[in-house]
Amino acid sequence: MRAVTGLWRWRRNPLCRATDLAEAWVALVALVLIGVVAPATGALVGAAAQDSLQRAARVQQHTHHLVRATVVRALGKAPESDPDSTSAREARIRVVADWSAPDGTAHHGPVLADLKSPHPGDHFGLWTDPRGRITTRPLDSVTATTHAVLAGFGAALLVAALVETVRRLTLWRMVRRRYARWEQDWDRAGPDWGKAGTGS
Repeated sequence: MRAVTGLWRWRRNPLCRATDLAEAWVALVALVLIGVVAPATGALVGAAAQDSLQRAARVQQHTHHLVRATVVRALGKAPESDPDSTSAREARIRVVADWSAPDGTAHHGPVLADLKSPHPGDHFGLWTDPRGRITTRPLDSVTATTHAVLAGFGAALLVAALVETVRRLTLWRMVRRRYARWEQDWDRAGPDWGKAGTGS
């Protein structure tokens, strides 16, 4: 708003320098870009991310299967928690387990189980692909939407930051140029400036 009022106030002011008017125009253009282009970019990026992530979620819903695994023996606590778990603090235990793939093939190997104290014969859920290879929990629609909103918001912030950076650099160059002109004017005035009889 200051850019608009500044332009209006300076437009016919006899004290207005060309650089003052240019600075006000730069501020106004930056304001319009941040107010219009940044949200539009965020909306476009968010919509594209939503489409892509929802498509990926639908594919994962069809290709990731929850199978029942059986503990053979415990291997100890996992060094870190599963990032796809509903709770980041949920402890996972490494176990050797047996499971059957959706295609019917039998599998055996070390996996992470969400059991507090696993014993041989305990059962737990395990996400696999159609061939029985261990995979992640499928992306759900709500999580996909959340990621899309964050992507759109991040894109809008990035555009706004870029516009503000360009505005500041432009103003910095204008101020440097103004100071350089002032120095040239002072040099032209010379050492006689202000002395009697020099016409100043």
